[in-house]
Amino acid sequence: MKKIGSLITCLVLGIILFLLCFDYGKKNYPNELYNVYLDGQLLGVIESKEELENYINSKTNHLINVQEVTRTYCEDERSLEQVIIDEDLQELINNSKDISYYKNDEQKECVDIIIEDGQLIEQIYTPKGLNIEKVLTYDDQISTVEDIYSKIVELKTFTIKGYQFTIYKENGDSYIYVTNKEIFEEAVNELIATYVGKENYKAYLNDNQLKIETVGSLIENVYIEEEITVKQTQIPIDETIYTDYNTLAQFLLYGKDPVTKVYTVKEEEMIEDIAFVNEISSQEFLISNPRYKSENSLIAVGTEVLIKQTNPQLRVVVEKYVVEDKTNEYKTIYQYDDTQFVGYTEVVQEGEDGLERISQRQKIVNGNIEFVDPVSKETLKSSVDRIIIKGDKYVPNVGDLSNWAWPSESGWVITDDYAWRIHPITGVRSFHKAIDIAGTGYNSAIYAANNGTVIIKESHYSYGNYIVINHNNGYYTLYAHMNKFMDGISVGSTVARGQQIGYVGSTGYSTGPHIHFEVWKDCLYCHISPWSIYE
Repeated sequence: MKKIGSLITCLVLGIILFLLCFDYGKKNYPNELYNVYLDGQLLGVIESKEELENYINSKTNHLINVQEVTRTYCEDERSLEQVIIDEDLQELINNSKDISYYKNDEQKECVDIIIEDGQLIEQIYTPKGLNIEKVLTYDDQISTVEDIYSKIVELKTFTIKGYQFTIYKENGDSYIYVTNKEIFEEAVNELIATYVGKENYKAYLNDNQLKIETVGSLIENVYIEEEITVKQTQIPIDETIYTDYNTLAQFLLYGKDPVTKVYTVKEEEMIEDIAFVNEISSQEFLISNPRYKSENSLIAVGTEVLIKQTNPQLRVVVEKYVVEDKTNEYKTIYQYDDTQFVGYTEVVQEGEDGLERISQRQKIVNGNIEFVDPVSKETLKSSVDRIIIKGDKYVPNVGDLSNWAWPSESGWVITDDYAWRIHPITGVRSFHKAIDIAGTGYNSAIYAANNGTVIIKESHYSYGNYIVINHNNGYYTLYAHMNKFMDGISVGSTVARGQQIGYVGSTGYSTGPHIHFEVWKDCLYCHISPWSIYE
């Protein structure tokens, strides 16, 4: 019995020793595995880093700029089922987001197959924040690459290699993603050429612009006003990623989802009329319809044209030196004879227009003049005033509807018309209920357009220093952005046609010295086109 007990004891000790040795062997030979982290969170442990990366590249949808696209198929001489078989659409149907069967207007069987379509990218990369670290561990809880992939998809987007351009703006920075830097550079050049003109921009870049002999213009500088930086980065594939310059150029010009429609030209409509009724500027019309070279181009009735609102993402600045010969329209001077009754009129001198050569520097942003700096003014031919004597036994405060004075000195330029525009300061599309008269310089004279009574003289956050005159004939005029008022002008003052009431300035919402000139009819703020009083 003792012998048997000893055998049992030896057997037990042998088993214990075997287990101890086996356990010792394990502790000396740990497994070489990989911990997978996403933004510091452990997703699991895998055997092979390469296997996970290969699986990701084989399984992930490589489409970028994905959009839902509907493809329609209808029966013809074949049944719908036969059409689908002949077109070999089974894979398309299997991967579709939705399928809809119906009968069309011709009572034919049809199917709409809704799929996700985009641009194919050959190589994608794991998301930012994904780290795969080698570890030595005794842990045998190993995840499959399929499990890890599913967890990644739930938490984050995969990426491609590309470039991020950051555009710094006061109202918030914006980002543009491209697959190579040249795409952005070419798109910006295309945007500049749109506003400058391809030939003009080419001549500027090649330094072969025509010199100004008498009149003409010269581009002195072209640049993008915003600060822009670029860096190479991993771009999430759910971002908008530009792979060609033309698509990006369209975005830089029109923004995302621009208001677009086709318009049929009506009788007697000019480009200015078409732009007005569609709430765009004439310049926007010409950009979207390049076959028309100027707003004076004729368009046949029934022609279909494209109406597309621009929303430029960058400010293209052109600095130009301009020399123009401008007509200096003669002034009509009224002289009042208090020995004659009201209504007496006698022309004692006929007027004659003069001619001036005006030199200016202009700052043009996205095709709109924002600042005019007068350089010189040469009189080529002096104007002759028209002098009319009118009978008047009292100082008239009623404006003469038959003759309105121009509110500025000569050499003026219209920088914004009575039309739709994108506001140069707020960036909001709105209707400009005035004409902006620039080019005469700081502190040049502002004249009353007609006899009347000053009813408003004050400062305003938008108008700046401004005056409103009631002409006591149903019309009112407003003069804004004055640098200062004329001495002696106050609310209640009677002013005469052509009398100076202030000085040109840039107060309020203004990009440079000019007169913001409004005309109202029949009531306060009942705006009409200022041009109508001069017709």
